[in-house]
Amino acid sequence: MKRLLAAAFAGALIAAFASPVAAQVIGGVQEYRSCLTLAKTKPEQGWEEAIAWQSLGGGEAARHCAAVALIGLGKYGEAATRLETLANESVRSDFMRAEMLAQAGQAWLLLGNTQRADAAQRSALILSPGNPDILLDHAVLLAQISHYREAVDVLSTVLRAQPNRVEALTLRASAFRYLDNLPGAEDDIANALKLDPDFPDALLERGILNRMKGEDNAAREAWLKAIDLAPESTAADTARRNLEKMDVKVK
Repeated sequence: MKRLLAAAFAGALIAAFASPVAAQVIGGVQEYRSCLTLAKTKPEQGWEEAIAWQSLGGGEAARHCAAVALIGLGKYGEAATRLETLANESVRSDFMRAEMLAQAGQAWLLLGNTQRADAAQRSALILSPGNPDILLDHAVLLAQISHYREAVDVLSTVLRAQPNRVEALTLRASAFRYLDNLPGAEDDIANALKLDPDFPDALLERGILNRMKGEDNAAREAWLKAIDLAPESTAADTARRNLEKMDVKVK
């Protein structure tokens, strides 16, 4: 049963990229805010705006925006390299440089290069120790390389600072499950769903735990709700595959 597909860790990475990482505006320039938002939501347009802005003297902010757009365009290696270079050359605050390195780590992880992702994340944490967003990214990486116990430790650090962080509770529930700590997984997923009953990754994990207990109807209900709430999400894709596997086994 432990081999039931789980997408919580991958989903967290996608959510981390989609969220307004580095929400603080570089240099207080409003154009940076709009460019970065566009780069994340409409990367082709974001790329074009960043290049045009760079030609007009947009400098570091325009370079950052262009690199973020490359992540959305699927050019993960180029994006990561640009972000690392920018972080190393930047004269901005350590916090801003850490955010750039964290984004580089996300890009490396999307590319599947866990070594480079780990190095970028650890460098980011040196610049911004205890940063919960970067720690969450690092937990995603640790889980992807099956270091579940370390992932639990990192997520516990996040939850001490932000006890109501739904993503962290959901991720820790998955890690606990892989460590055969089902009571810990049950507690975390119950708390996650209390905080957000409609969080797709938590519903996916709820269904997996129900299925492991032989509660197939409850598992189906949780997975169908995850699909209904976010049909295009990674959690929904995984829920569909789990439903198919369950139905095949029943037949």
